Amino acid sequence: MRAFLALAEHLHFRDAAAALRMSQPALSGAVAALEETLDTRLVERTTRRVLLTPAGERAARRAEVIMAELDRLEEEVNAVRGPLVGPLRVGVIPTVAPYLLPIVLPRLAADYPDLELSVHEEQTEQIVAELLAGRLDVVLLALPVPASGVTELTLYDEDFVLVASAAAALPAGPLPRSALADLDVILLNEGHCLRDQALDVCREAGARAAASTYATSLATLVQLVSGGFGVTLVPETALAVETRAAPGLVPHRFAAPAPYRRVGLAFRATSPRADEFAVLAAAVRTAVAAEITAVRVPG
Repeated sequence: MRAFLALAEHLHFRDAAAALRMSQPALSGAVAALEETLDTRLVERTTRRVLLTPAGERAARRAEVIMAELDRLEEEVNAVRGPLVGPLRVGVIPTVAPYLLPIVLPRLAADYPDLELSVHEEQTEQIVAELLAGRLDVVLLALPVPASGVTELTLYDEDFVLVASAAAALPAGPLPRSALADLDVILLNEGHCLRDQALDVCREAGARAAASTYATSLATLVQLVSGGFGVTLVPETALAVETRAAPGLVPHRFAAPAPYRRVGLAFRATSPRADEFAVLAAAVRTAVAAEITAVRVPG
């Protein structure tokens, strides 16, 4: 049924299989098995795409309700088994995952050995959609969440740091935000929430973004700056990791109040696992506070 719903959403076997992280033959076999069980054709296969039959359209609407209830049943059963026991599907955005997960995952493995964790890294829009559709249980991302029906728990606040090459010859000491007005700031590609946050900082300071230069990752941004392409804004948690392999860079912190982002945990407001996610949030805060002194953890 999950395979059929993915196919109904994407109308393409390759894309549906990729969304479920399974092979195309396995997905095709699952859909064929459902058709055999229901004794009716649900999809019309063409050389280029897939179309739903009238029966398939009805089946898709009913399957969504059934799978949502099944997910809720699983959540309710897991909720009474104790905190952080059994399967937990977590979504994380790319500008958080590489810096937070190495700190948090070992602690979770040690403190909650019965937790069966699966992690999916996607941009904000995608993991929020997966969360609301019931394919993820909880997500780690920059707040606020761009959707309703979601409960947010703050994990930490972290400042943005201006990263420039030594050749930029910026003054020592904390920089005013207005210093950005004289610099070309390079950004991540569209779709990254960090790009939107950096643009907000630039607009506030009257700065210009270098319209012809974008990157798909913080690692690429930092390497571009190292090569002389403008400056960029890097979250505090990513600073040490991303500048380690880029020569000739100088980090410049901003004068208070520095621009910052808030990273949090979010889950469906209707989830019966709210108490469990509060335990998860507390574990993440404890791990971050112990490892990264430059961020601000509530409490």
